Amino acid sequence: MSDTPIDSSKRTWLIASGCAGAVGGVATAVPFVSTFQPSEKAKAAGAAVEVDISALKPGEKMTAEWRGKPVWIVRRTPEQLADLSGLNDQLADPKSERKPDEFTPAYARNEGRSIKPEIFVAVGICTHLGCSPSDKFTPGAQPSLPADWKGGFLCPCHGSTFDMAGRVFKNKPAPDNLEVPPHMYLSETKLLIGDDKKA
Repeated sequence: MSDTPIDSSKRTWLIASGCAGAVGGVATAVPFVSTFQPSEKAKAAGAAVEVDISALKPGEKMTAEWRGKPVWIVRRTPEQLADLSGLNDQLADPKSERKPDEFTPAYARNEGRSIKPEIFVAVGICTHLGCSPSDKFTPGAQPSLPADWKGGFLCPCHGSTFDMAGRVFKNKPAPDNLEVPPHMYLSETKLLIGDDKKA
């Protein structure tokens, strides 16, 4: 063993180099490890959205955003509900039997495609090419609509029409009914969109 002492300036340099290397290693590892965590944007993209529907009056629609998509909430009038049953022979899929798991949860496979008859919840994107249909709630003859129109939605891009339950009419470009997203009621006036599993 040598009795030669290590130069103190060399010792300081070795300690400083070791510390700098450790700090650099941690600085490199932190961003790498953080990539395994979902970003806030990614978390928000799939998160359920709570909506207060207390101010929604009969015949009105409000829009919420879930997963970057517009979700419509419509409070249907008694007349709009009564008209649904008379349209079945004009609709392509009146009972929502086509692709039910993709477009209609089990609890919405009914005439109104809803949990509560008066409240209709749907993703406001046409199933043809992804355009957003317009509200055409007023019954009667209008441009691009039949004379016996009962109210619903019209996609201005290619003329697909949907009734007040989001069911597509026959012989239209849209192949399917509007999507009903997973949802549930937290109270009489609070709706949760994006989750339908009671904890």
